[in-house]
Amino acid sequence: MAQIQDTDGGIAVSVITLAQAEKIIDAVIARGAALNCRPLSVIVVEPGCKVKAFKKEDGSSMIRFEMAYGKAYAALSLGRSSKLVRERAQERPIFMRYLIAASGEQIFPEGGGMLIRDDNGDVIGAVGVTGDTEDRDEELAIHGIRAAGLKTDDDCAGMGRKIGLIKKNP
Repeated sequence: MAQIQDTDGGIAVSVITLAQAEKIIDAVIARGAALNCRPLSVIVVEPGCKVKAFKKEDGSSMIRFEMAYGKAYAALSLGRSSKLVRERAQERPIFMRYLIAASGEQIFPEGGGMLIRDDNGDVIGAVGVTGDTEDRDEELAIHGIRAAGLKTDDDCAGMGRKIGLIKKNP
């Protein structure tokens, strides 16, 4: 994990490294092949949604980059998995339509986008996986994050509010 200091010498922000991003992507693609998934496209982005790495398997259909990016963007912009973003879109369609428009149509509310966290629970990036079913894409994203030795929201759930995670009300 790398740290970037702002230009005023203030807060250092942790970001995912290229080596970590490549581990995530390679683990996702290898696991997808082992599960006989459809051809996958995988993106890893830094905070601010700047692309760190992307791979598109042979046989992947068009606009897979945009779909993977949109899933990662959804996770980063709303601080939750893109599958949860989709669920919120179904619950509050007018609100989500506004957010999607406000993002310049970059949010893609479909499962497969996950926040990537470090050992402290800090968000260091996001991954977007597309190509198979929504549930499989999300499963593969989680697998890739953990294969790189990093954490998902579920792994950090016990850290609670200090890292932006709160439990649902019963």
